[in-house]
Amino acid sequence: MNELKWWQTAVFYQIYPRSFADGNGDGIGDLEGAIARLDYLRDLGIGGIWLSPHYPSPMFDCGYDIADYAGVAPEYGTLATFKSFLDEAHARDLHVILDLVLNHTSHEHPWFLASRSSRQDPKRNWYIWRDPAPDGGPPNNWESTFGGSAWEYDEPTGQYYYHFFLKEQPDLNWRNSEVKAAMFDAVRFWLDMGVDGFRLDAIDTIFEHPDMPDHTSDYTQEALYRKAGRTRWGEDNPEILEQWHRMYQYQVLQPGIHALFQELRVLIDTYDDRILVGETSDVAYYGDGANELHMAFNFPLMRTRRMTPAWIRRNQQERLAALPEGAWPCNTLGNHDNSRVYTRYADGVYDDAIARLSLALMLTLWGTPFLYNGEEIGMTDYVIADLAQARDTPVFWYYDLYTRLFGQSAEEARRNAVLASRDKCRTPLPWANRPNGGFCPEAVAPWLPVDPNYAAGVNVADQERAPDSLLNFYRRMIHMRQATPALIAGTYVPLHEEAQDYLAFLRITGEQTCLVVLNYAAALLTLAFALPGQTADLIFSSVERAAAVDDLASLVVAPFEIYVAEVG
Repeated sequence: MNELKWWQTAVFYQIYPRSFADGNGDGIGDLEGAIARLDYLRDLGIGGIWLSPHYPSPMFDCGYDIADYAGVAPEYGTLATFKSFLDEAHARDLHVILDLVLNHTSHEHPWFLASRSSRQDPKRNWYIWRDPAPDGGPPNNWESTFGGSAWEYDEPTGQYYYHFFLKEQPDLNWRNSEVKAAMFDAVRFWLDMGVDGFRLDAIDTIFEHPDMPDHTSDYTQEALYRKAGRTRWGEDNPEILEQWHRMYQYQVLQPGIHALFQELRVLIDTYDDRILVGETSDVAYYGDGANELHMAFNFPLMRTRRMTPAWIRRNQQERLAALPEGAWPCNTLGNHDNSRVYTRYADGVYDDAIARLSLALMLTLWGTPFLYNGEEIGMTDYVIADLAQARDTPVFWYYDLYTRLFGQSAEEARRNAVLASRDKCRTPLPWANRPNGGFCPEAVAPWLPVDPNYAAGVNVADQERAPDSLLNFYRRMIHMRQATPALIAGTYVPLHEEAQDYLAFLRITGEQTCLVVLNYAAALLTLAFALPGQTADLIFSSVERAAAVDDLASLVVAPFEIYVAEVG
């Protein structure tokens, strides 16, 4: 344990700043609000904060379209406010990593405004510009992941610029050394201020094939949607996922990416104990285990509609075997781009028990856990029916797609478009059972509507007063993890690998061996474990147990019980 870094022992918490805490009552979360809630995070047991983009932005993609890499969005505060947030977090032993968007800027960034002002402008080559095809159309058949062509025509200069995401998010040209120098300067700006590292956004897309050939896939986005139906790239459909990769074969995972991150790692390592976390599941970004990213997310674990012991065991077997020597795992089940954990894995009957199991999984598997703000009180997806209230720009592409591609009526297309929108997992966090969930004053309209289930107990204040609430369960379990060295540093050893209803494994260090049993069944189980030492001393259980010491030859586990004990 003494040899581990802070980021290996910490539980991380993602703050989506617009929805976390409103400090000035204008309906938008901000840094003053976040400062006021730092004690809440400390008491929860959090050790690391991932702050989603706080930079100036026109908000076409909720902050991931950055207009100034060295600033703070006025609605969130000032640089001085940010420094106060950072200092106050550090005073509570909370580390802070920032979201860093390397692939693209906002179309309102001064760099891009200069780039598009003239073909002769010095920053023209900071972005990717190409002449039209002979027929006057886009330079090739590449598509944006948010729909339509990846090329936008700029009439004043007579060329197209490339955007993997929205047209308001032009891609930077990372083959230009001046771009790299400017972006590395932005990295140094925040590191010099004291931030503890970065979560790197959309890293697979940073480079494109330099020759920009047409894709050879037989599919377009619309054709894949037609094949997959109304799903988002077939999380449960490997065939669709494979076609997606073919469709973007020249736009993602291009040569040069690993050399870039090796350079960035060298820069990071000139500072004390800072980290890089990638928005990727690709273990290749670990490099040799010490020369690229510190962590890459285990996204495959979350890509299922039902979390089962068999799914988890298979994921761990494949994931841990794939990691290079010395690499450290990183697990999560939710973030701002995906359905909330409570909604995603719910079965409509045992939802609360499943949510508790989801947390237990994150805290007992080997690797650093990342939690998303609001999951600790059981926030659910809240589908915002009114398109006029939508803030996730792709929702309008979905609406158009469903009307054209599937021939849906306006009402049906609207209903399905808002279901596909990411707004549903980004609604404001309710702090109390008051109008607007106590997020902002009653007379103020929050930036996204607050889920009305705050009145049914899905709010912080009510759950703080309820000993058996999900929030207090999160607190107890996080603190238990932090006090149990084997759950942080221990080797993962699966047990009872054929079991369908429960997951059992050991976490082993030289000083401690812990047995973990997660019962995913609504049934009482009696289990037998042949382990060195035939008894186990209880560390944690989600149910009331009759004894503090259990016989491992006949261990009785309650329905949906979370059981952690020290063996030997």
